Amino acid sequence: MAARRTKFYLDKQNGKWMGVCAGIADYTGVDVTWVRVGAVLVTLMGAFPWSLIAYFAAAYFAENKPAGLYSDRDDEKFWQGVRSNPARSARDVRSKFRDIDRRLADIEAFYTSRNRRLADEIDSLR
Repeated sequence: MAARRTKFYLDKQNGKWMGVCAGIADYTGVDVTWVRVGAVLVTLMGAFPWSLIAYFAAAYFAENKPAGLYSDRDDEKFWQGVRSNPARSARDVRSKFRDIDRRLADIEAFYTSRNRRLADEIDSLR
């Protein structure tokens, strides 16, 4: 079965201990340093037993990040954007397709129009 790119995974390759903070950073697109600082601050600010319980539960239940989940850095950024705001990501993809469709229509109109200069150039190539 193929790995889902919208699922939370432990990132043990970039993790310090069990990969939970690195997994959260990969899932959200936030720098792992800020996730670790936030986890320590939440723990010290009074969520001591619950934050550790949540950390160990995440480490126990989450799967390891599959190798080759993303093809490159742009692919990783795209999927982080999908996870953070799926509606915006779908809107961006639709916008890109509309732009491609518009440009193809312009090209098609240019090549199928009565462009005498273009027709002469094509005839000269024969």
